[in-house]
Amino acid sequence: MPSRFAYIWQYTIKPSEKVRFLEAYAPGGEWDRLFGRDLAYLKTTLIQDCDDENRYVTIDYWKSREDRDSFRDRYSGEFEELDRQCESYTEYEVFLGDFIEVVDIAA
Repeated sequence: MPSRFAYIWQYTIKPSEKVRFLEAYAPGGEWDRLFGRDLAYLKTTLIQDCDDENRYVTIDYWKSREDRDSFRDRYSGEFEELDRQCESYTEYEVFLGDFIEVVDIAA
């Protein structure tokens, strides 16, 4: 099984913007729909911190880093517009990095 590429961000949201944040970042949300225009996009996972209800992490899965970068180039205007809009939902956001899924070699 080939590895998948994961693009990971952490957010601390403004409590007053929780509904808008979820509408944008949850699976089926605005980011998922934008990314879904590309066949190399696989899915988005949104996870919430157990101890801080305002802290979230998104994991966007792509077939490869190159596919994600190609998408960003082709949809840069729409990406930047949605990103600007979503900045108002958060108090803090940080890019955690680009990762490759580790495949279990014993399987």
